[in-house]
Amino acid sequence: MTSSSNTPPSPAPIPPEPHTALIEPSSGTGEDLEPESRTGTVVQNIPVGIALMMLAIFMYVSNDVMGKWLVSTYSVGQVLLIRSIAGLILLSPSVWREGWHTILSPPDWKMNLLRTVLTTAEVACFYWSVGYLPLADLVTFYMAAPIFVTALAWPLLGEKIDAPRAFAVLVGFGGVVLAMRPTSASFSLPALVAITGCFLFALIMIITRHLRGTKGLVLVSWQAGGALIFGVLTAPLGWVQPTPRDFILLALLGVVSTIAHISVNRALKVAPASVVMPYQYSQIIWAVLLGYLVFGDWPDNTMLAGSGIIVAAGLFIFFREQTQAAKLRRALA
Repeated sequence: MTSSSNTPPSPAPIPPEPHTALIEPSSGTGEDLEPESRTGTVVQNIPVGIALMMLAIFMYVSNDVMGKWLVSTYSVGQVLLIRSIAGLILLSPSVWREGWHTILSPPDWKMNLLRTVLTTAEVACFYWSVGYLPLADLVTFYMAAPIFVTALAWPLLGEKIDAPRAFAVLVGFGGVVLAMRPTSASFSLPALVAITGCFLFALIMIITRHLRGTKGLVLVSWQAGGALIFGVLTAPLGWVQPTPRDFILLALLGVVSTIAHISVNRALKVAPASVVMPYQYSQIIWAVLLGYLVFGDWPDNTMLAGSGIIVAAGLFIFFREQTQAAKLRRALA
């Protein structure tokens, strides 16, 4: 009989990761696209981390502005086709370095496939609704993604939600309803599509946490491939020949979002998440400013109030989860 002293100890439970979902669709993989440093260490630099996060957020919203401008002329399928081609070209050196076997043979291909399908549907919802909604409205809806993630973490991941976070989720949902301007005429199809996209984005974050052992390059490559297939199938139905300027802008959608995603990951490497992640909510500031300067849109008081409630609830959930994770780490130490 084997001695009990030789029995390997049970692995310690892993502290729950805070829900740090970004607003930009199909980008919050939580994995790095950059090659690892030779030393394996990264010097902590909080000012640089904050600057990188702010730069990434500005790039994301600028990308949304370009997308809103372009979908007024080109179909969602055409936008995703050219966007995904440009993104895959930018990723090609990393794909070459990792090898096609790594990309095509992920640890859990079924969940990767489900994530790819949901990501493609979510991005299509985003680009379709941004053609009809003011940019600030759409960003406000997507700021509720971490609230949806927290609400879904209990039924899908079995994570316990304490009373303060449950209350914050309810408050956040109230902010979403307020932002939608709850009248019979306010629940328009574009608003409902945007909320659907936000809900899909939350599901993607849940699946991404399940796939935390999968390389970020694999996740991003699969989702770019899914968008490419969607574009190939749908773009010919309403093809409009792009002008040289618009073709460059369509390509930049993929390039800018990939660079912004790398900036986010680098920010999280050089500074604590508790410091840099709250800056993601500056998206609403850029969305209001750029929406007004480019499209002449200005959110009304109801939308601004809803935004404030969503931001407050999201920040409370974020810092609450940071505190709970820190307590669990100390208990396991």
